Amino acid sequence: MKAKKLIDSFNYAFEGIIYTLKTQRNMRIHFIIAVLVLFFSLFYNLTKIEILILFITIALVIIAEMINTCIEATIDLITDKYHELAKIAKNVAAGAVLISAINSIIVAYVIFYDKINRLSGIVFHKVRSTPFHVTFISLLIVIFLSIGMKACFKKGTPLRGGMPSGHAAISFSIFVAILFLSQNVLVATLSFVMAVLVVQSRIESGIHSFFQVLIGAIIGTLVTLMIFKLIY
Repeated sequence: MKAKKLIDSFNYAFEGIIYTLKTQRNMRIHFIIAVLVLFFSLFYNLTKIEILILFITIALVIIAEMINTCIEATIDLITDKYHELAKIAKNVAAGAVLISAINSIIVAYVIFYDKINRLSGIVFHKVRSTPFHVTFISLLIVIFLSIGMKACFKKGTPLRGGMPSGHAAISFSIFVAILFLSQNVLVATLSFVMAVLVVQSRIESGIHSFFQVLIGAIIGTLVTLMIFKLIY
């Protein structure tokens, strides 16, 4: 029962994210920019502190946008008439989003400007990234894409059902990462078997159709494969 309540809590949280994605254009823009920044960060030798600042900045912008959406929905629930205090609340919330967005631009400038300047006119041919960084970014991009597609198809819940299967996408993303990092046939085979068992369990339990897990597996495989091929 506790496990079910925990899963329900995660479902509600993801539903909040997906609702914001479906209804707020700015949230979709933030998500797209976040994915692009995470992807291009792979081509720079960022320090751990820079990576941490990057993650915190992305989270801050998304959180601010979600709080803004929450405030707007609450005010609309209370009244549908114009009120000066309602206007102030919405404007202040929008201002918080604006400040977080400006902060993200400043952070991006500080972290990337010198690096981009040094690489100006040079094709990305030498990449210095740790395996942990590449794997983590790959998983984040796969998760973002899965959530975005679920928001588009509007079926199922974030952790149960819908298109595509997030479990399949993540499990096959992990399989490809292990394949590249271990370069061991036995380890790669075992990870592939585990990924197949994950998607089989989703089909057997009736949570996903074969097509949904297939699309999830393709997304996880292709995205991670593309990133590791670019890096190694």
